[in-house]
Amino acid sequence: MSPLLRLSGVGKQYGGGEPVLGQVDLTVPAGRVIGVLGTNGSGKSTLLRIMAGVSTPSHGVLTGSPAIGYLPDRFPGGQRLSARSYLRHLARIRGVPDLSVIDPLLARLGLVGDPDAQLRTLSKGNAQKVGLAQAVLAEPALLLLDEPWSGLDTGTHAILGELVAETRERGASVVFTDHRPAVVAEHADDVYRLDSGRLTSVEAHPETTRITLSSTSPVGHDWADEPGVRTVTGEAGRVVLTVDAARADAVLLRALSGGWSVREVAPCSP
Repeated sequence: MSPLLRLSGVGKQYGGGEPVLGQVDLTVPAGRVIGVLGTNGSGKSTLLRIMAGVSTPSHGVLTGSPAIGYLPDRFPGGQRLSARSYLRHLARIRGVPDLSVIDPLLARLGLVGDPDAQLRTLSKGNAQKVGLAQAVLAEPALLLLDEPWSGLDTGTHAILGELVAETRERGASVVFTDHRPAVVAEHADDVYRLDSGRLTSVEAHPETTRITLSSTSPVGHDWADEPGVRTVTGEAGRVVLTVDAARADAVLLRALSGGWSVREVAPCSP
C-alpha cells in the first residue's frame, strides 16, 4: 500500500539565514500515529506547515495528496464568527454532510461557555478546543496537530487521546508534535526527534505513567482490575496508580467520571 505522504529531502530556509529544516525524509503510512519530539525553535511547526501545504519547501519533494486536517500551533481565534458558525462554515467547505455532528463534538471536547459567542472572546484553552474540532470535523485521512495538548485541561487531554486513537482505528494517520517525551511516547506508534532542522527516528521504549488521585467520596472501584494499571498503592480517598502510558488517558477519563480529582500525572520508569 502506498504511503499517505512522503517527504524526500525536504528543507526550508528563509532568506540568507540558517536552514530551519534540512534534508528531512519522512514516510507517513496509513493507520499510524507519528510523534515528533523537539524543543521550541527546532522546526516542528515549519515541518507541519509544509506537510499541511500552507508553506512551500525551499527544496525537496512531497509525494501524496491526502485529505488533511490541520491544527496550527496558534489557532487564529480572534474572529467575529462564533465557534458554531465557524465550524458550520468549514464543514460546508469540506463537504461534511451532517452539520448536527458539530455540537456533540464541541460538548465532547468540553467547550466552556456559549458556542454562539464570538471566537475572539474565548480563552486560549477554549479556542484550542475549537481548533481541534475543525481539524477532526471532516475525518481527514491525515491529521496534523501542532502541540495539541498545550493549554488543555486534564479532561480534554484524555478526550484528545481518544480522538487520536479513533483516527488511527479508522485507518487514517496522525502526525503530532510536542516538546515532552512522555506525551510523545504515550500516544505515538513511531517517534521522531527534530533537532536543529534534522529529523531522526527514536527507538521506542515501554513507558509507564504515575497517576495520583484523591476524593472525599470516591465511587467504589477496583483499580487493580482496570486495563493497563500495573500497581495500586494508597488508602481510601487517595490512590497512586502506575499505568501503561498507552492507557493513561482511558484511566484518567474513568477517574474523572467516577468523581476522583487528579492530583498528579507524571512519567515514571516501567
